Amino acid sequence: MKCAIIVGSHRPASESSKVGRFIEHQLKEGKHDVSVLDLGKTHLPLWSEEKWDASSALNKLWKPYSDQLKAAEAFVVISPEWSGMVPAGLKNIFLLCEDYELANKPALIIAVSASRGGSYPVAELRMSSYKNTFICYIPEHVIVRSVKDVLNDFNMDESKKEDFYIKNRIIYSLKILEQYALALNKVRESGIFDYEQYEYGM
Repeated sequence: MKCAIIVGSHRPASESSKVGRFIEHQLKEGKHDVSVLDLGKTHLPLWSEEKWDASSALNKLWKPYSDQLKAAEAFVVISPEWSGMVPAGLKNIFLLCEDYELANKPALIIAVSASRGGSYPVAELRMSSYKNTFICYIPEHVIVRSVKDVLNDFNMDESKKEDFYIKNRIIYSLKILEQYALALNKVRESGIFDYEQYEYGM
């Protein structure tokens, strides 16, 4: 499976990046091909009408990231909860994806909270980010609560109950994502999609 991890925090040294490193490690342990788009390390401009001009500076800047996402068969979307919301930079990614980079590919949502929150980014992503991207969020998702206390290493230590639980839940969810990737590869290969006639979702 070719999987792209999108780390949605703008902060250069974020807890979301830490979560992404654990997921990257697990996927590579499973012999999967992994790429990472970390918004704390990649500063993309906000979408503008310049995006409609194929020769624009914005499109030239976006192209390598677009190619990275197009090559993926599945996604892990990691979002911290900032004031009960998805960060603006992560929402901006979905605006920039105008060339069906994410279309009809499965994605696993991982929400991150410093305390006991984390449910709002899940609801927001499921509600508003799929319409024109055609990304397919799988039913399973993970909320990493009290993130500073977990995922600080790759060890599976049963004595650290919260850490052990969330690591196993992530591993379980990645296995489900892999099966959706296999299934949706066949769906995309069917040739049924007509993006010229039905460019946008309803």
